[in-house]
Amino acid sequence: MEVRGLGVINIRDLFGVASTRSSKRVELVVQLERWEAGREYERLGLDDVYYEILGLAVPLLRMPVAPGRNVAILVEVAARNQLLRSRGHHAARRLAARLERQLRDQGDEPEPETEPDDRAATEGEG
Repeated sequence: MEVRGLGVINIRDLFGVASTRSSKRVELVVQLERWEAGREYERLGLDDVYYEILGLAVPLLRMPVAPGRNVAILVEVAARNQLLRSRGHHAARRLAARLERQLRDQGDEPEPETEPDDRAATEGEG
């Protein structure tokens, strides 16, 4: 494996035989990007984006990172979240559906009665 800044390394020699596989399906592409202040970023993850590898569409996650962020933890969370998504558990879509339901339900209820403004009655006194 080639790691930028380290050169070519042998994973099997470094971490042992149990740390390697003969093959593995690629299930997520994480594209790390330098964080830019003022740039608009996708924050919810409602839209699916794909990266094509050998004619196959693989989920793509563009992740903006800033210096000092623990990239390993962020990528691990992204991988775990993708595993849940592939099993039908989509947290962002569930949240959006719940918010839409709450907003719709609030629209069906009558407006609450407002309390009179006490400041107007007391401003003339004194």
